[in-house]
Parts: sequence; structure tokens; C-alpha cells
Amino acid sequence: MSRDTDTTCGGSGRSSRTGGTEGTQGKSRNSVVRYTDDGDDGDDVDGSDDRSGTQVYAEPSVRLRLCHVIHTRQPVRGGGRQAVAGGGEATGAGRVPEGAEQGPGAEQPGNGGGAGSPRVSIMASASTSKYNSHSLENESIKRASQDGVNQDLSETVPRLPGEMLITDKEVIYICPFNGPIKGRVYITNYRLYLRSLEMDSALILDVPLGVISRIEKMGGATSRGENSYGLDITCKDMRNLRFALKQEGHSRRDMFEILTRFAFPLAHSLPLFAFLNEEKFNVDGWTVYNPVEEYRRQGLPNHQWRITFINKCYELCDTYPALLVVPYRASDEDLRRVATFRSRNRIPVLSWIHPENKTVIVRCSQPLVGMSGKRNKDDEKYLDVIRETNRQISKLTIYDARPSVNAVANKATGGGYESDDAYHNIELSFLDIHNIHVMRESLKKVKDIVYPNVEESHWLSSLESTHWLEHIKLVLTGAIQVADKVSSGKSSVLVHCSDGWDRTAQLTSLAMLMLDSYYRSIEGFEILVQKEWISFGHKFASRIGHGDKNHADADRSPIFLQFIDCVWQMSKQFPTAFEFNEQFLITILDHLYSCRFGTFLFNCESARERQKVTERTVSLWSLINVNKEKFKNPFYTKEINRVLYPVASMRHLELWVNYYIRWNPRIKQQQPNPVEQRYMELLALRDDYIKRLEELQLANSAKLSDPPTSPSSPSQMMSHVQTHF
Repeated sequence: MSRDTDTTCGGSGRSSRTGGTEGTQGKSRNSVVRYTDDGDDGDDVDGSDDRSGTQVYAEPSVRLRLCHVIHTRQPVRGGGRQAVAGGGEATGAGRVPEGAEQGPGAEQPGNGGGAGSPRVSIMASASTSKYNSHSLENESIKRASQDGVNQDLSETVPRLPGEMLITDKEVIYICPFNGPIKGRVYITNYRLYLRSLEMDSALILDVPLGVISRIEKMGGATSRGENSYGLDITCKDMRNLRFALKQEGHSRRDMFEILTRFAFPLAHSLPLFAFLNEEKFNVDGWTVYNPVEEYRRQGLPNHQWRITFINKCYELCDTYPALLVVPYRASDEDLRRVATFRSRNRIPVLSWIHPENKTVIVRCSQPLVGMSGKRNKDDEKYLDVIRETNRQISKLTIYDARPSVNAVANKATGGGYESDDAYHNIELSFLDIHNIHVMRESLKKVKDIVYPNVEESHWLSSLESTHWLEHIKLVLTGAIQVADKVSSGKSSVLVHCSDGWDRTAQLTSLAMLMLDSYYRSIEGFEILVQKEWISFGHKFASRIGHGDKNHADADRSPIFLQFIDCVWQMSKQFPTAFEFNEQFLITILDHLYSCRFGTFLFNCESARERQKVTERTVSLWSLINVNKEKFKNPFYTKEINRVLYPVASMRHLELWVNYYIRWNPRIKQQQPNPVEQRYMELLALRDDYIKRLEELQLANSAKLSDPPTSPSSPSQMMSHVQTHF
């Protein structure tokens, strides 16, 4: 809902975090604190992955891509003083570069290769090392930054404004690639930071605590094996960490309690770090998405569709946004009656309208049919009103994201689907996308085959056994069907799964990305995520488990990761169609877990308003939009109204190695793509020519009293310069 519209239900408005002084008051940014110590969609009754009769695909030709690892890091030089562990002081406060946290948790062993490295087939990546998550993270202690990260030079520990050092300990890091490494670990209220103490190793670990899923003690008081006593940490970003500690002095107990307290703050009545973060940016990411402006861009409202504020106090549906677009002929009272027959009151509302043929994408949840086959005349009439908003179509297409067997099983819990008997003038199709439980188990299998070791001998069969790419294929195939139906003008489309906040969000957002080139820009993609995922109630808190210690929660599922993976697959097939690069997508995923920003916190818009998230936290889009150049795709060619239809076959889908296997330094480093490298050089050369022309123009204008007759602007003068690219 537009913040300028007087439709709020009380409470103060959002105040900008840019350049102001608000934040946690009375707290030193360099303080040292010492401690001694379903769902559906979850929802599908059939939570198992029923694969009887599943087609067996030929082993996919997965083209592994490298992940670049830099093996050394240099401290910066600078002035200033900061408090350090132990109460001492050290001179020199530096700053890390822009976007230093864009690849949280980079691990850089000094020796990335070695015998036994799997001989994995590597294909050239479309991204140069400039955009690689590791190279960005590795630079985090080398240069100055606008990102707001402070660094204590004596310990080379980067710190954000509002980040406090809690403790530090000497440990043995059990590196899965290079064996035991002696180091010192620093724990703040935001991150776990390890620096090697060995002369022949420059290893650095920088892990936001929000990434941690589980902390376990390994070994006991009677353990006698070398490095058998310590902590085992499971992370949400495809890796595990293991630390060995001394048995005397309660060193393990202290570290375990501190990590548990700050990695899972909600379980200890502590705030998430996003509410303590005092970073300031000169761009306010919270202003990126204004629903009224976005619907106006789509040409709404019009004679067939209207904007309603019936949900302004979240009374109609507490998981929907305050502003909704509904058929002009449907009154607010009609909407209330329809809500009683839709799961969680998530009524059919418009997501996107085609600018020419006026067919629409509508989203909702399942109807509450139940085992008795209940009907609701208001719901049936409402779907017919949606169909009639476009007089050129005779039927409304309903895409139910679930497998048909799961949709039928959901009748047992009061759900169901739209049958031909009750709903006339519809076409119903099931898209066979499995539920959150199946996706969670599939990703676990992916982790098993990529971390810590990649098995070369059985790689393709192991990857196929995870079914991950098969799930990616089904999601993409469903989105293609939605986009094609709308683009052709044959029918408007209604999309739902069970509750309409997981698979539904995947399908609508991917279809909109295929149909609308605006969403392929950096700002447009941010709006797409804010609109279809954040404001429409994807359960980020439940699916990710921000600050929650219950790692076995059945609501956890990588639904949003799966969506970003699908976007990456599209960007590989259409390398000039997206303004953003791979690093942009990785940065979004890294901060999905980090809890540094408020963007992905909580389950719905109403919960964010109660917690005043836009007032009390920083938006991820602030970090990205102040550093846009590093997230831009150099090959981007802006096109209007071009529909993208990716090839959703197993032969054309790849495992995203630069994300899933980025922690493994044994994947041989590959040189940057020569084509992209040369293209970047030519762009830099062009910019240099333009700069020289501007300097010459200024010099000439100072010398000559009369204006020259030649072209005056740099762009005009460029046409007279012969540059053979």
C-alpha cells in the first residue's frame, strides 16, 4: 500500500534510515561484551514424494561452473582507534569495500588444491571473477567502503555499526579440505569470524550467525582422540563448520552458550541483529516498492479492475497486503463472502495484467471443498466475474500447482480444488509440483553430494538421485504454461496451490518475469520480490527459521532458493535479457539468511507493520542500489515486450555450482570468460574516451570566446571518433 495514502490503521509512519541518527541509542559501536559462558503449503496431506511411475530421465549433462577462491588477504592501513578484545586498543580503523557482506562466510584456505581433488568437468562461466562471491568477500579487509563495515586492524575483524564483539577463543578449525588449522575465532552479535594463526595458512572464515541452523557438541569429557572434542555447526548455505577446543576450562561450554544465544536470539528473548544494525546508506531501499505506483505502471485501475482497501487493517486476510486489485464488478461485501470459502481467506486477486490483450494472472489459495464436496455460489460467481473482465475469452484457466493426488488428499483436511461440476467455464490443470517437505529433503540430498566432497565417479547419477533439477524443471514448466496462456491472449489464468504462499509465488513471479521485461531490471526484480513474495505473505520466518533454534521444524523449506535458482537458469539461457548478474542473486540469497537486513524478516506484511520493520531496520535494497554497478550484467540489452520462454528440459538445466559448491576450493580455478573480460575492457575504454572528450571540450571552451560549430556534447562528438571495437 502506498505510504502516502491515508489508509493505515494507526501507528506512526515509516521514518527514513538514510543519513539519520536513529537506531539503538546509548550504545558504543565498538563495545566489548564478555560472557563466561505442513505446511504449504505444508498442507498437502501426502507429505511423501510419491515417485511411482515417475519418468526416468537420461543423466543430465550438468555443466559444473567454478567457484573462485583467493588464498590471501591483506589488512588495510589507516588511522583511528578502536576497542579490541581484552580491553586494549589498536590504531588503525579501516573499512571494507562496498558490499563486503555480499558473500557472507567466505572461506579461503591457503592451499586450495592438492592431491585427491575431484576431476570435475568445468564449463566456462558467464561471470568473471569480478562478480564472484569469493573475490568480493576476500577483498573485505583490503579497501575502503561505503558499506559501513568497520575493521579493527590489530585483529582484522570487520565490524558493522551496531555490531559488538562478545568473545574470542583459540580453536582448531577442522577444515574439510586442508585438515586441522589453528586459529582464533571471534564471535560478535552478528558473525563468527575465524582467522588462521598458522604462518603457512591465510584462511579466513566470516559467517553471519543467521546462517547457522544447528550447533552440536562433539565428543565428551572422556574423548581422547585428536581434535575429537569441540563443536559441530550446520549452516543453511550448504556447508558445515567444525571446531576442536581444549577440554579444560569450560571453553566449549562457553563458546556453545554464546553461539547458541546469538545465533538463535528469538529463543533467548533477544532481538534479531537487523534491529541493532546502525548502517546508513544514501539510498532508502524501503521506497523501492510502492504498490499504487506499480499497479499504475500496469495501467491499473481501469474499467474492469479496481484497487480496494478492504484489507487496510488486515481484517479480511491477515497474510495478504493492505492494498488489493479486484474485479470492478465485485463489491467489498462480495469479497468478504468469497473469503469464507478460500483457505486462510486468501481470495483471488490480480497480480499482473497484459498491456495489450488485457488477460490477467490472478493468485489465491485452494477452495474449502472438503470431503463432502461443499459449494459456494459467491466463489463460483466471483471466478466468472474474473473471466468476464476480458470479453474475448470464453474460459478461465486454473493452474493448481500440486500433484492431483495431493489436491484430492487435501479434501480430507477441508481443502480441495475447483471441480467441473461446480465451476463452469473453467479449465483445470495440475502442475505436479511437490510440496515443501519434498523440496526440503531434495536440497538435503544436494548438500550430501556437494559438501564437503564432490564425487566425480558417480556425479551424474548422484545428482539425478536428488531430484533437485527435476523439481526446477517442473516449476519452470508450470511458469511457462502460465506465461504462454496469458501472452497468447487465449485465457486469463488463476494460480493456486494449497495456501497460496509457496508454489503460487514461484509460478506467478516467474511467469511475470518471462512476460514483463521491466522485472528483469535490477529495480524491477526488487519490486517483483517485494510484491509477489514479501507483501503477499510467503512465510520467510517459517521457511528460513530466522533466529529460531528449532532446526527440525517441518515448516523449513528452500522455496525462495528454488525460485532464485530458476531465475539463474533463465539468465544462463538469456544472457543479455537481465540487467543483473549472478552476484546479485547470490547476494540476495546470502542475506536471506544473514538477518543483517529487515527485508526478509517475518511471515507477512501485517507482522512487519506490527514490528515497525521499515522504521527500525535497513532494507537489503539499500545496500544493492548504492552499489548497483557491481551487480550489473555487462551484456544487458534492454528490450520492451519480449517474452522469454526458457527451455525447461533436463538437457538444458544445470546445477548452480557458483552457489551450491562455492565453498569447495578444490574445484580448479578457471580464468575469467575471455569474451566478457574483453567486453569489460572495451566498456572501460569507451568511458575513458568520453572522459577525454569532456576534458577537451572544457579546455577549448575556456580558450575560445565564440562557441565552436562542431558538435558540443560528448555523445555527439563520439560519433566522429572511429573506435574499432
